[in-house]
Amino acid sequence: MKLLEGKNVIITGASRGIGTGIAQVFANHGANVAFTYSSSEAPALALEKELTAKGVKAKAYKSNAASFSESEALIANVLEDFGGIDVLINNAGITKDNLLMRMAEEDFDKVIEINLKSVFNMTKAVQRTMLKQRKGSIINMSSVVGVKGNAGQANYAASKAGMIGFTKSVALELGSRNIRCNAIAPGFIETEMTAKLDEKVVQGWREGIPLKRGGAPEDIANACLFFASDLSAYVTGQVLNVDGGMLT
Repeated sequence: MKLLEGKNVIITGASRGIGTGIAQVFANHGANVAFTYSSSEAPALALEKELTAKGVKAKAYKSNAASFSESEALIANVLEDFGGIDVLINNAGITKDNLLMRMAEEDFDKVIEINLKSVFNMTKAVQRTMLKQRKGSIINMSSVVGVKGNAGQANYAASKAGMIGFTKSVALELGSRNIRCNAIAPGFIETEMTAKLDEKVVQGWREGIPLKRGGAPEDIANACLFFASDLSAYVTGQVLNVDGGMLT
């Protein structure tokens, strides 16, 4: 059973990691996928080809979600190419970790700009379309760090916590037009980035998780699938922790 047959989806930052996993799962469920990348053109084009081979429409767009003008242009281009937008997944994000006493102002500003301002940009840009069609699902990729904080990640935690407040506010504003807005808070997800870490460090993280393992991009993608599909038609303003019980 394909849960997203014929739906048009935008995913920001999908050329690697969690974003790629979401795009793959969504295409398997019949969604047409528009996705963005910032600099990794070769992986983005490879993903576009992979998704298209699944029998859906897919297109990669080079776009900076931290720019409001680029976000507006992206929405216009996707509408022209796909004819509509049913789901927006705000997934683009970066980290610039350091203890507060050593954190540069520009590193704080950059993380807020890319992780949080981008969510404002994309949501505001897509809002008019969803209001007009009186339906839509917006999914924001927060983090367990935005729920509980983490030493050395004050900038990242602030951006992800801000995303949760934004999500709840948008859910209240747009709910009367049948537009839902939810957030996902991933825990330790094993991607190509974590594969570069020392195995002893990674194993230490796994041992601190009740399920004794890290998550996979597909685990986050499946949570997104729930929020994007009609299975969650009566769910909005929620934060779903996908963390193997880390915050239990």
